[in-house]
Amino acid sequence: MIGLSVIAAPLLAACQPDTSARSAPPRTVRIAAVRPVHVDQTVTLTGTIAARTETATSFRTSGRIVERLVDVGDHVRKGQVLARLDTRTQAADVQSAQAGVVAADAQVRQTTAAFERSQSLFAQGFATRRDFDQANRAMKVAQANADSARAQLASAEETLSFAELKADADGIVTSRLLDVGETAQAASTMFSIAWDGPRDALFDIYEGLLLEGKAAEPVEIVVRLVADPAVMAKGAVRQVAPTVDAQTATVRVKIGLDEVPARMTLGAAVSGTGRIASPLVFVLPAAALTADAGKPAVWVLDPATRSVTPRAIVVRSYGADTVIADGGLSEGEKIVVDGTKLLRPGQTVAIAEETASR
Repeated sequence: MIGLSVIAAPLLAACQPDTSARSAPPRTVRIAAVRPVHVDQTVTLTGTIAARTETATSFRTSGRIVERLVDVGDHVRKGQVLARLDTRTQAADVQSAQAGVVAADAQVRQTTAAFERSQSLFAQGFATRRDFDQANRAMKVAQANADSARAQLASAEETLSFAELKADADGIVTSRLLDVGETAQAASTMFSIAWDGPRDALFDIYEGLLLEGKAAEPVEIVVRLVADPAVMAKGAVRQVAPTVDAQTATVRVKIGLDEVPARMTLGAAVSGTGRIASPLVFVLPAAALTADAGKPAVWVLDPATRSVTPRAIVVRSYGADTVIADGGLSEGEKIVVDGTKLLRPGQTVAIAEETASR
């Protein structure tokens, strides 16, 4: 009997519930409620200074260039003659048109005199109605021919004036495509002129950076001269190109500048610095990051059961002590930000402190 008692004692002890394991306290963690925010980032790009308005000037008629009066870099005034074409053909056309006007006027005088005679004879009964009508028609035809001749003369004179290429605004010649001796075709560009007045800073920005940026109120951009950063101007985004450059994957952005210093000349290299707000993201403490199935994750608290479950997140970027995520979480959810080690799915936790995530 004693032997059986000795044997049974351990068996009975093994059947007793492990009260020490059941009474072990939950793991204590610190949690935070996540809130989406916009994170500003400073961006600096390099660009160039350009005129707000730049036009291409071209002859309105074809011909051989015989005179060029300006070159790249010259400052011109509105109406100033920039170049001339060979006008021999146009001058001959004007002379021919002038002769046509003289002949037409002579015909008008002749037919008018004939009509007046016919009118007088018809009134006295010495001419027939038919003769009177013929004289009247001849006079009107001559007058119409004279009007046509004058129109041809005006057209020839206008074409002759097209042989002079004039500046359409005050500005600086930025390019020249043709020179003396070459044949200019009508509407083919000879000069480009950057107008005096407002200036822009041009920047080519990667499409991805624009897609990340938040559409908000105009942000002030500080533009500095690369050769001397002390020379600066301020402005705002004036225009964003609607298309992406297929070769560089960039978008042309124009910054309208205020009070441009004299040293910021056309074509000068400048740097532009501004702040861009990202879409809504979650800024999490780096200590909150764990891994689930090899992917970045955080422990999410179920307030009803006070248990935690790992959830994969989309990490946008890593900082020294923060992680920026833009997917996998919802506003107001609570995550473990301290005490993540040794947690397991479904584990009940004790909350030591609750803070608000940025």
